[in-house]
Amino acid sequence: MIAPTLEARTGRVLEALARWLAYGGGLVLVAIALLTVASITGRALIGLGLCPITGDFELVEAGCAVAIFAFLPWCQLKRGHVTVDIFVDRFPARLKAFTGLIGDTLIALVACVIFWRLWLGFGEKFPYGSEALRETLSMGYKPFFPETTYELELPVWIPYAMAVTGAAIFVLVALYTVWRSLNWVLAGREGAL
Repeated sequence: MIAPTLEARTGRVLEALARWLAYGGGLVLVAIALLTVASITGRALIGLGLCPITGDFELVEAGCAVAIFAFLPWCQLKRGHVTVDIFVDRFPARLKAFTGLIGDTLIALVACVIFWRLWLGFGEKFPYGSEALRETLSMGYKPFFPETTYELELPVWIPYAMAVTGAAIFVLVALYTVWRSLNWVLAGREGAL
C-alpha cells in the first residue's frame, strides 16, 4: 500500500472540504428555488401590484453552474457517479477494486479536462491582472471590457471563478480517489486499509 496513513489523513481533509462545498451548493440551490418561487408569484400577482424579480433567469443560470461544481467533489469522493453494477457486483473483490481504479482514473482525467477548459473560459472573462501574470497563469489576453449579464449587469467572471474553484477541488478529490483506489487494489478489496 502507498502511504496508507497519509492517504487516510488526506481523505479526512478532502472529505470535510467536499462536504462543506456541497452544503454551500445546497444553499445556492435553496436560494435559487426561493428566488424562482418569489419571481413566479410576483409574475402571477401583477394585478395586485407585485412583479417578477428582474434578472431571475440570470441568477438561476449562474447559481446552477456554481451548484453543479460544488457537488462534483462530494459525488466523486462517495463514488456517486452513475455506474453499471449488474456485472461488477459479481466480480471477485480484487477485480472489483481494479475496475474501480479504472473508473476513478478516467474520472480524474475528465476532471482535469473540465478544470482546464473552465480555467481558459475564466481567463477570457476575468478583466484584471497584468499581462505577465496572465501569461504565467495561462489566462490568455485580458478582455477589452468586462463581460456582464444583460439585465443585472453582473460580471460574468464571478460565477466562473466560483465554478473554477469547485472544479479545482474536484480535480484534487479525483486524484485522491485514484490513490485510494490504488491502495484498495493493492489490499485486494475496496474499502480495505
